[in-house]
Amino acid sequence: MTRTSDTPEATLFPARLIERASSLLEAARARKLRLGTAESCTGGLVSGLLTEIAGSSDVVEGGFVTYSNTAKHLSIGVTEDLIALHGAVSEPVARAMAEGVLDRLPDADVAVAITGVAGPGGGSAAKPVGLVHFAAARRGHPTRHIAHRFADEGRTAIRLRAVEAAIDLLETAITTEPTLTA
Repeated sequence: MTRTSDTPEATLFPARLIERASSLLEAARARKLRLGTAESCTGGLVSGLLTEIAGSSDVVEGGFVTYSNTAKHLSIGVTEDLIALHGAVSEPVARAMAEGVLDRLPDADVAVAITGVAGPGGGSAAKPVGLVHFAAARRGHPTRHIAHRFADEGRTAIRLRAVEAAIDLLETAITTEPTLTA
């Protein structure tokens, strides 16, 4: 079948996420901000969503899939001691991941990081399936963190909800102006 310009192209993501990603890219573009990602349980889905949008290369600097602890350490500089002390699924590690992206990608202005338990196994009483930590780092701003405990509706649902939460956090990081202090 020959594709014509008016034939809709298939996409990997739900239309609502494509729309959100397009708006996010426009907001970043308007502010001349470049984005980076560090993803664990989402396995690159946030980067995949952003780069699903044609023309995203002027906003997306790059991303890291740091699924293992070794990858977190070697790729984006999360210290082994931090992981040993808090575990990979934790606020300190999410923050270190986001900040590590900015260290590794000097042209990125904003970075989001995601680390969590997507299931179906791997959870514990302290860190159940559905627990996901997010962090957003922006140069000149404090690093933001949020955690979600998504219902255990299956691995795919948790991962897609994590992608949406990461887009929310990126939107906040992009649109928040620095606070002037005396």
